[in-house]
Amino acid sequence: MAQQDFIVIKAQQDGVNVIGLTRGDHTKFHHTEKLDAGEVLVAQFTEHTSAIKIRGDAEIHTSHGVVKSDSKK
Repeated sequence: MAQQDFIVIKAQQDGVNVIGLTRGDHTKFHHTEKLDAGEVLVAQFTEHTSAIKIRGDAEIHTSHGVVKSDSKK
């Protein structure tokens, strides 16, 4: 398998949820993490992970640039 790019998720507030979603015929949640302010998670897409959902205020650093998610208001 070719090396995949990593993404870096930095929580800007307590309680940021990072949810991994599966690949295949039926998309399902397969992994969750909860980050507090300042915590960083390094993640990547794999043969099992086709999407990553982020809930809460966070910075997402990718090879394409930086994206910010917002918390619900």
